[in-house]
Amino acid sequence: MSTEKMPKWAGLAGRTALVAFFMAIAVVDAVTVRGGWTGAAVALSVTVCGVTLLMPQLRWPTAPLLITALTAWWGSLTMALMTVVMFDLAAARRLRLAAACVAVALAANLLGYPPTRLWADQSYLTAVIVWVFALVLGLWSGNRRHLMRALAADVEHLRIEAGLREDAARVAERSRIAAEMHDVLAHRLSLIALHTGVLATKNEALPEPVVERLALLRTASTQALGDLRDVLGVLREPDPTQSGTELRPILRDVQELVSEARHAGQSIGMITEGDPEQAPTTHRLAVYRIIQEALTNARKHADGALVTVRIDYRWPSTWVEVTNTPGTSGEAGKVDSGYGLVGLRERVTALGGHLSTGPAGAGAWRLSALIPQPVDQEENGTPA
Repeated sequence: MSTEKMPKWAGLAGRTALVAFFMAIAVVDAVTVRGGWTGAAVALSVTVCGVTLLMPQLRWPTAPLLITALTAWWGSLTMALMTVVMFDLAAARRLRLAAACVAVALAANLLGYPPTRLWADQSYLTAVIVWVFALVLGLWSGNRRHLMRALAADVEHLRIEAGLREDAARVAERSRIAAEMHDVLAHRLSLIALHTGVLATKNEALPEPVVERLALLRTASTQALGDLRDVLGVLREPDPTQSGTELRPILRDVQELVSEARHAGQSIGMITEGDPEQAPTTHRLAVYRIIQEALTNARKHADGALVTVRIDYRWPSTWVEVTNTPGTSGEAGKVDSGYGLVGLRERVTALGGHLSTGPAGAGAWRLSALIPQPVDQEENGTPA
């Protein structure tokens, strides 16, 4: 959200022009109508008043006090400049001071310069009406300025909050990836330690150098397993029952996830090409998380929609696409906050892939990801 603001110089130029106009009226009136020493005195007075009104450091409290005193003496000659003071005080929400200035100016003007006295020809009525109008206009301007500042602060707060939420989503996804890799690597290292241990028990049938290498390999794998658990094990949820999450097997089958969703009432069609073992473990984890997020969004935002899942594990890239038709509410599963997608995008990007989401025509919604497989993965898979 952005708000267009008037350039600062434009407001200053407008205020300067208004004050200069009021000063010119007062000087011309004093010189052409009053004449004599009055013209010189008024010219000097309004010049000083204009300077105080145009200089921010003198606008408060010098300008209200000085112009109130001069209005009390000169009356109608400085009435216009007093109007500017009323506007400034009202915009600054100093209504009591504004009322005090009006009262002092009108009361003291009874003893002011007789030819310009406001009470002489009932000009005080005009002065009061003009000053009240300036107060109302100043109140409106001040309230609008205050509201715009509050809105700008709220927008900035929301922007910062959204940024923090996105950062938190990225950090959470990275922590989840690290925890998953901890499980995967721990499993592989455990297998290495197990098989080397089994081979070491048959050392009577093996040459001595081989037995020594097996012992070294078993010791190294065991130590690496312990180090891995020390470094990454803390990323697991310490108490799943309190956080509301459940630690599931890390390589859970996508078929199981889809079966549970179908059992919950979702209509899901699934097409799988290639063997999941052809893709790296990280790709299978990403596919699982993408389908999990897409099915959750479809349940939340497009109840009753038909969901189609397509997966291709074949080299040179792992590809997954989930589409859903509009639900009973007419929506197509659009995500509200998008923070789940932030985590998925962070995961896919970390693997060198690309995640896309958006409308797919006819009210459908589509979530897809393409993750390139390593070059050496071609040896274990069948190129598409």
